[in-house]
Amino acid sequence: MPDDGLIEEWAAGLARAIESMTGQAPQVTVQQADRPSEPDIFWWEQNLSSANGAAAWIGASASSWKEIGSNVLKGAGVDDGDEAGFKSTYQECVSQAFSGLAQALSSSLRREVTCSSSREAPPGTSGKTYRIELQLGEQTVTLAAVCSDELIKSSQPPAIKADDEVAVVEAPLHDELHYPKSLDLLLDVELPVSVSFGRAQLPLKDVIKLTTGSIVELNRAVSEPVEIIVNNCVIARGQVVVVEGNFGVRIQQVVSRQERLRTLR
Repeated sequence: MPDDGLIEEWAAGLARAIESMTGQAPQVTVQQADRPSEPDIFWWEQNLSSANGAAAWIGASASSWKEIGSNVLKGAGVDDGDEAGFKSTYQECVSQAFSGLAQALSSSLRREVTCSSSREAPPGTSGKTYRIELQLGEQTVTLAAVCSDELIKSSQPPAIKADDEVAVVEAPLHDELHYPKSLDLLLDVELPVSVSFGRAQLPLKDVIKLTTGSIVELNRAVSEPVEIIVNNCVIARGQVVVVEGNFGVRIQQVVSRQERLRTLR
């Protein structure tokens, strides 16, 4: 994937995330630029699993992340949001865009690339810097994006030499896959699938006070994966995404058999 393609893919993913929540597709422009020097830039670092040191940073001034967060919340019918809500909503859009970038890299490189750790941190001195402009209605929002040198290198597919031997393995079609006969009997059984965003314990006196607009704080941070539960058993964890206006979950980790047994106890 070309260097510019990395940021263009991320910017397109951000635009899709905003469109899915607001119903309006922002126009996006990307160009290489100098590193911004404003003191109020909020930098978010996202590491990727493709190589050691492969990371990207997205920077936004306070006015920019507030504009994005408020637009998304208004699209969801929330007109009285505060700064904390604007910031967390902006971070959710950024996380969805990074997940889309990891998926695009996986397809381009033909190996799995996933989002690993993330944090609030400024970029290093190396890497390429880009300027991203989003047109949100009558407002133009400007973001800065930085790709580390390691990410740029790891995003390039390895060159195939003329004397390299390429083995082609034909995978069987789905219809040709053979399951044990005992499993065939269970393949059409329907199981309930649910997603757990978190849990909370409240005294009865607080439960009685719950009204429209009340907020219940859960025991899971915004950046933590949610649990996918099948038949009361946690089988996987993933990231919440929005697909054509509906919530979904992108699976990031499949739980081991030992851990599944522990969740049943």
